[in-house]
Amino acid sequence: MSKSKRTAGEGITVRETKRGPSYMAQVWSQRDRKRITKSFSTLSAAKAWRRDALTALDKGTMRAPVATTLREAAGRFLEGARRGEVRNRSGDAYKPSAIRGYEQALRLRVYPDLGDERLGSIRRVDLQDLADRLVAKGLAASTVGMAFVPLKAIYRRAANRGEVAVNPCTGLDLPAIRSGRDRIADPAEAAALLAALPEQDRPLWAMAMYAGLRRGEIMGLRWSDVDLRAGVIHVERSWDAVEGPVGPKSQKGRRRVPIATDLRDYLVALKLRTGGQGLVFGEGERPFRPDQVRLRAEAAWKEAALQRITLHECRHTFASLMIAAGVNAKSLSEYMGHANIAITYDRYGHLMPGNQAEAAGLLDAYLKRARS
Repeated sequence: MSKSKRTAGEGITVRETKRGPSYMAQVWSQRDRKRITKSFSTLSAAKAWRRDALTALDKGTMRAPVATTLREAAGRFLEGARRGEVRNRSGDAYKPSAIRGYEQALRLRVYPDLGDERLGSIRRVDLQDLADRLVAKGLAASTVGMAFVPLKAIYRRAANRGEVAVNPCTGLDLPAIRSGRDRIADPAEAAALLAALPEQDRPLWAMAMYAGLRRGEIMGLRWSDVDLRAGVIHVERSWDAVEGPVGPKSQKGRRRVPIATDLRDYLVALKLRTGGQGLVFGEGERPFRPDQVRLRAEAAWKEAALQRITLHECRHTFASLMIAAGVNAKSLSEYMGHANIAITYDRYGHLMPGNQAEAAGLLDAYLKRARS
C-alpha cells in the first residue's frame, strides 16, 4: 500500500513506498494533447527533467510517447534508410549491406523478446536484461554488440525527434570485443604471396596489397577509374552482393589513391591481356567471385607453404607499408577512405613512428641535434 501527495514543486508527485519515496514528474504536451510523465528516485532529478522537458516542448523538440511498437518503429527506420532519408551519424546514406545486417540482427536477437513492446516503454534495464540473456546463450561478444547497433540508431533518432523522453540504450553494459592484431605482411612476404598466386589473380591481390581498396571497391572498379598515365586510381563506387554498384562506404570513401610502381606493372599487363574495358576485375559488367578467388589463393599459398591472408588483411598491409615508407597520417587517412583521421590513428597508431621504445630514441636524437 502506498500514499501519494503533491509536493511544493509544480507538476511533481511524491509516492511513499516501502523502498522510499518515488518522484513522478509530469508535463503537458499541447501539441499532442497528452501528459508526459517520468519517475525518479530523487526530487532534484525530477525537477531537472521537468525543467528540461518544458524547454524542449517550447522548442518543439519533444513529443509525447506514441503507442508505436519497437517492431513498427524499426520498420519505418529501415524503410527510411533504404530511401536515403535516414542517414548515419556521419551524414552518409546507409549501405544496403548495413541495412540487411540491421534487419537480421533485429529479427534474430531483438524482436522475439521486445518487438511488440511500445517504443517509449522499453527501459534500460529491459535492454540490459536482453544483453545478459544473449551472453548467457553463449553468443560471441561481437554478435551481441551487433544486436544493439540498430537499436542504438533507432533510439538515437527517436530521442532527437522527441518521440521518446529517454534513450534506454545509454549506459548499457555490453561484453567487450577482444581481437588480436590484424595480420600484416612485410614487403618481402607481400611479394612472395603475390608471386605464388595464379597469374590472372595477381593484379587483384596487388590492388588490395598496394592500394588498400576494400573488397567491394575492387569489385566495382572500372578501367575508366584507373588513370595509368597520371598514376592515380579514382575510387568512385563500391559493389554490393545484392544491389550491384553502390556508392562508397562514406563521403571520404570517394577518393584518389596513388598507383605504386609494383601495382602499375600488374595493371599494365592486365590491361594488355584483357583489352581494358568494363570492370578491371571481372568479365564485362560482372565482377569476380570473391569465394572463388579466395579458394584459388589459399590453394596456391598452401602449396608454397605460405601463411594465408585475406583481402581485408591486405588492406591493413597497405597501411603498414605506407607508414613504413613515411607517409603522414593525414594522407594515409585519405588514401584509406576513412571517415576521419581518428579512425586511422585508432587502427594504425601502433605502427606509426614514435611509439614505445622508439619514442625514447627519437627524443634523444632530437635533443642531441638541438644541443649541437
